[in-house]
Amino acid sequence: MNRILDRVREPADLRRLSADEMAALADEIRAEIIDTVQANGGHLASNLGVVELTLALHRVFESPRDPIIWDTSNQAYAHKLVTGRADDFKTLRQPGGLSGFAAREESPHDVIGAGHAGTGVSAGAGVALASRVHGDDASVVTVIGDGAFTSGVVFEALNHAGDLGLPLVLILNDNGMSISPNVGALGRNLGQGRHYDWTPPSVDSRFTPSQRETAPTTPSGSAREFFAAFGFDYLGPMDGHDLGSLEEVLQEAKERRRPVAVHVFTQKGRGLPAAVSDPVTLHQPGTAQAVGATVAPSYSKVLAQTLAELANDDPRIVAVSAAMLEGTALADLQQALPGRVHDVGIAESHALALAAGLATQGLRPVVCIYSTFLQRAFDQIVHDIAIQELPIVLGVDRAGVVGDDGRTHHGVLDLAYLRAIPNLVVAAPQDENELRHLLATAIASDRPFAIRYSRGAGRGVSCDEPLRQLPIGRGELLREGDDVALLPIGWAVHPALQAAEILAAEHGIHATVANARFVKPLDASLIVQAAERTGRVVTIEDHNRMGGFGSAVLELLADHGRRDITVSRLGLPDQFLDHGPADRLRAAHGLSVDGIVDAARGLVDQPPAEESTAADWPSSLERPTTAS
Repeated sequence: MNRILDRVREPADLRRLSADEMAALADEIRAEIIDTVQANGGHLASNLGVVELTLALHRVFESPRDPIIWDTSNQAYAHKLVTGRADDFKTLRQPGGLSGFAAREESPHDVIGAGHAGTGVSAGAGVALASRVHGDDASVVTVIGDGAFTSGVVFEALNHAGDLGLPLVLILNDNGMSISPNVGALGRNLGQGRHYDWTPPSVDSRFTPSQRETAPTTPSGSAREFFAAFGFDYLGPMDGHDLGSLEEVLQEAKERRRPVAVHVFTQKGRGLPAAVSDPVTLHQPGTAQAVGATVAPSYSKVLAQTLAELANDDPRIVAVSAAMLEGTALADLQQALPGRVHDVGIAESHALALAAGLATQGLRPVVCIYSTFLQRAFDQIVHDIAIQELPIVLGVDRAGVVGDDGRTHHGVLDLAYLRAIPNLVVAAPQDENELRHLLATAIASDRPFAIRYSRGAGRGVSCDEPLRQLPIGRGELLREGDDVALLPIGWAVHPALQAAEILAAEHGIHATVANARFVKPLDASLIVQAAERTGRVVTIEDHNRMGGFGSAVLELLADHGRRDITVSRLGLPDQFLDHGPADRLRAAHGLSVDGIVDAARGLVDQPPAEESTAADWPSSLERPTTAS
């Protein structure tokens, strides 16, 4: 089959294609994206919506000389296909394959990698400013969605970029969605009415009959005034699927040589009816599950169900999300308890400061945010919550290795930065049943309280027992042994128990296993006694070793003067992990049953800590660390 896509090896090739060939190419790109995402998983609906926009950008601008920055770069699949990566596209999100996001190491056309929303305008201003410093005349393009546009850093960037007066073209890709429909006044007032001002096509080509009946007719004047206040010219709004009109308006924006905002309406899921009708579910579909496979409810779902149970009995409880109602499983709760679930859009800092305000008035907010996105609100955790000791629960979703979304989305830093904050309780459940009890404990504690839990399905344990409060700072002794102590936290508890069984049955090594449960405050009595009993400790965590749970245990033993305890910390290295299956990524760093067995055997087989030398350290392990 002779595809037009096979003739596109670089963006310049697009400029040699006819209008009919460009239309056919758009269809081929959509088919390639659909086939690849069905096989590998990934972001589907958002990528289908920007195909024509991507093609028009690369026909008008000369990437990489004119840098094109994708703000939330999970929508850069078409961009990858026309910038020399079509042959490798089938490797998308596979180990060693293409990233699901822009990646600087992949191509000079990927100016900056971005997995979080809202940073693109700032990056674009920086690139444009650097171009002026270097004395070149490049135009810089930033593509940002209307969902990401609500991020606070966007307004900081607009304020500065407009004042610089540099040739920065801002594409506002407006489809009325982030993952789910957008919330807030900005999207409502900046032109979601699909009123085209730029060489509008016929009404019939713009909308289906149902869309024409329901679409409001917001004028573009408010958008023009909004951007003018920041020093930007405004062009649009216009049809983001009309290639000819897109090229005309982009050429006009390029020639103005100053800050210009181009407002484009696109349809999320374009070209795939199922994705158009359900862009939320098909925003990021997974690969097909085996027929007949049974999957336990996710940790997110269990937390949301428990929250609903508690909220029915306690009118003070409210929930807050930052544009992740579906991902954090709060969407059903929003329908069940209207007015008590607040989606603030992609604005994590605001979400936590809002929760602080709610808490000062006697409410009990539970804020559910992915670990990777919670990083964006560190100051609010410190300044607005912990210093004031406000009773707010942080549901730290997707904690640990998350798999195919890769380095921008792994939640492997939260223990390090959360346990450094005074007044904050930090816990991690061993399974979904313990998650239920920790949530009940957190709300009843009237303290700042963070609970981290993994992505995906729970372990399938029963969750039918009545909710109870757990003693804060107390872990649980699960198994006793005299040879080595296995100290896991959260996800690692069950692999540690399996490893203990293998150690006993196959190697004659008897391990103590304790579910630490709390990273702050640690159960000092449980941990110190287990360490003293065995003299050897293996800490296990789905988190970076630096600053994590293992570091906390070392600090505890040092504070108790136990310099004779040999400690090996299993965790992730001081580096950003690439994408790949979560279990494979963990196992590569010893976070598996076999890895725990090897670590324990390595400690038991070596001389005691006071007699060891550098030559005694097993090459397969991190150097054992004495508690000094």
